[in-house]
Formats: sequence, C-alpha cells, structure tokens
Amino acid sequence: MWVKVYGASVQGLSAIPVTIEVNASRGIKFFLVGLPDNAVKESHERIVAAIENSGYRFPSKQFVVNMAPADIRKEGAGYDLPLAIGVLATDEKVKTDRLAHTMLLGELSLDGSLQPVKGALPIAIKARELGFEHLIVPEQNVREAAVVNQLKVYGARHISQVIHFLNGEGGLMPTEIDTRAEFYAQQTDFDFDFADVKGQEHVKRALEVAAAGGHNVIMIGPPGSGKSMMAKRLSSILPPLSLSESLETTQIHSVAGKLAKESSLIAQRPFRSPHHTISQIALVGGGTNPQPGEVSLAHNGVLFCDELPEFSRSVLEVLRQPLEDRQINISRAKYSVTYPCSFMFVASMNPCPCGY
Repeated sequence: MWVKVYGASVQGLSAIPVTIEVNASRGIKFFLVGLPDNAVKESHERIVAAIENSGYRFPSKQFVVNMAPADIRKEGAGYDLPLAIGVLATDEKVKTDRLAHTMLLGELSLDGSLQPVKGALPIAIKARELGFEHLIVPEQNVREAAVVNQLKVYGARHISQVIHFLNGEGGLMPTEIDTRAEFYAQQTDFDFDFADVKGQEHVKRALEVAAAGGHNVIMIGPPGSGKSMMAKRLSSILPPLSLSESLETTQIHSVAGKLAKESSLIAQRPFRSPHHTISQIALVGGGTNPQPGEVSLAHNGVLFCDELPEFSRSVLEVLRQPLEDRQINISRAKYSVTYPCSFMFVASMNPCPCGY
C-alpha cells in the first residue's frame, strides 16, 4: 500500500513543503530516502517505540519512505509525526481521507508525546499559501502557528490525539487567537522601562534623540555609571512595533527556536546583548545548518555591545555590511540565504582599560 503525507522544511525564513511517500510491501526492512540527515534517519527507532507505547502495533512490513523534493536536505526531528502517521496509514490504522488537506509537524518522544519544533510560524504561513485546511503541531507551538488566519491549527500533546482526529473521532479542537487584541495588549508591558530611571538627564536626552531618529549610540563612562541599565531600557521608548514588523520579527525567532513556549506574536522590540567572546558566525548567522545570528534576532530592535573594545576586531568588521544594507546575505557551498537585520546599534565602553 502507498500513502502520501505532508510536512515542511524551513530554509532561511521561508518554508518548503515536503511530500512524504510511504510504500509498504512484503519484508522487514525500513528504507528512508530523500537526503535525510542523521536526526531524520534516527526517527525509525523513535517511531517504533512511540507507536507501540501508544497501544498500536508497528506493522511487520518492508517500508520505503521517500521525502520529496529529494535534492533538499531534510534536517531535524520535526518529521517524526508525519512519518509515523504515514506508517500507520499503510496498515489502515489511520484513514487517508484528511491526509491530502493536512500538514503535520512534530517530534515524537518514546511514549508517543509530541515535543516542540523550530519554525512553526513560517510553516503555518506556507501551509495557508498552499491551500491546506489543517495544520497539526505540538501543543507548545500551537499559539505561535495560530496567528496565521484562514487556517485551522491544532495543538496535540500525543500521537493518539492525531490518530483520533484523522479518523474522524474528535480528539483535537482548532486553536483560535485574537491576534490584534493580544498584540496591542502586550505592547506596553516592559520588563525594563525607561520611566524607572531617576536622574541621568543628559543621557536620557541623548537616547531620546537617538530613538527619535534611529541613530546608533556609543556610551562611554566608568563601571557602575548606568550604561547597561540605560541601554536595556531603550526599547521601551522606541516606536511600537507594527503588526507586519511583529510578524517578521516573530518569524526570525521561530526559525531560531528562540520563542518562549506557548507564545504568539512578539509585541515588543527585541533587545539582544551578545557577550564579547561571540564568534563571527554567531553574530551574523550561518553555520552548517543555516541559522539567524544576533544581528537578525535584533531585527526591528536593539543590538547592544557591552564593553565594545573587548570584542575582537574581526567580529566588529563583519558588522559593517549589516549596518549599511539592513540585511545579511550568507552564501555557503550548500546554501544561500538572506536574513533581515534592521536594528539600532548601541555600544558601551570604559574610558580606559582600568575602567576609571
């Protein structure tokens, strides 16, 4: 028997649909093709344990699983759920009626519970764009994905809930969020508020001018004079995020896996303060599996470099192009991605190495 299930892969800030084809025949082997990485290859053991610990029997058949398009590398454990559903569908434990209209995403624990994954928001946007009716994600990611309207998003705790839903036996209810109401309600709830600062009038005036014009700032003063304290509160006097800026910022944090559990849109401008030992790749992004760097995580917000002279020269040099172009182009042998990085750069330093 042959079954099609749908998942997605994240590249840069966008998602690419992945069609998972499962074919069952006589035999006992499990073949996984379509350029999977080690995390995807290891899914077989997780799927077997999750299915059997959920009260079902893993079929004694030979499976050939193809993940198309085959020329794109499949990374991460987010394919566990669609793979498991595909295997059960070939054994007729899951009805195939809803599979053509449903996109699945989730990592499986050995007991069948679902673990959160990265990139739920861009995947939800792509699912709506492609005309899918349903998107099933782990419960921890449901609020993040549910900000996308015209798509029914379901949060599942366990694979058995997904099976019952696909068989038409209930088990899941779509999550609905009043995105605008939540967004505007959270905009003025700051952890560090500029209004808390007493005194420091000349610094306040300088930061107000910088915030009004979007200028970069460097603060020079001895330890304990309030440089870091003022920088942390700068986000609270910047203009509030618009909905489109918030969606873009949330996408970046979703892809990087930096969103808090059960959070929806980011309503406040981000503040990032990397340590001075940071590497070039961690600052601007990239790596073996492309990830946004600190400059992109600070998009539409503030990037604060405390103790500026302690940063290595090579790290500071790579900030030139992002500051000018407001985006970073990362090209490697296996990929080429572009991340936005329109941020306000704030730095602080002591007047001399001794600090005083």
